Amino acid sequence: MAQQREHRPEGLRELKTEELTQKLAVLTEERFRLEFRRATESLPNPLQLRTIRRDIARIETILKERAQQGASA
Repeated sequence: MAQQREHRPEGLRELKTEELTQKLAVLTEERFRLEFRRATESLPNPLQLRTIRRDIARIETILKERAQQGASA
């Protein structure tokens, strides 16, 4: 349950920028592996790919917001 909250926007906003960047790298690698597996075999949980894509988008949005706030400050 704790991991589920962590991927919500409120949970992600609590993380530091370095932690978000690190999490983004891990999720991007995991997405690549799942895409590769999907091309060669069937996935046990195909919805996992959608969840990862959405988590990546959430993290990228938060990082862009922080970059804009830093530039305007």
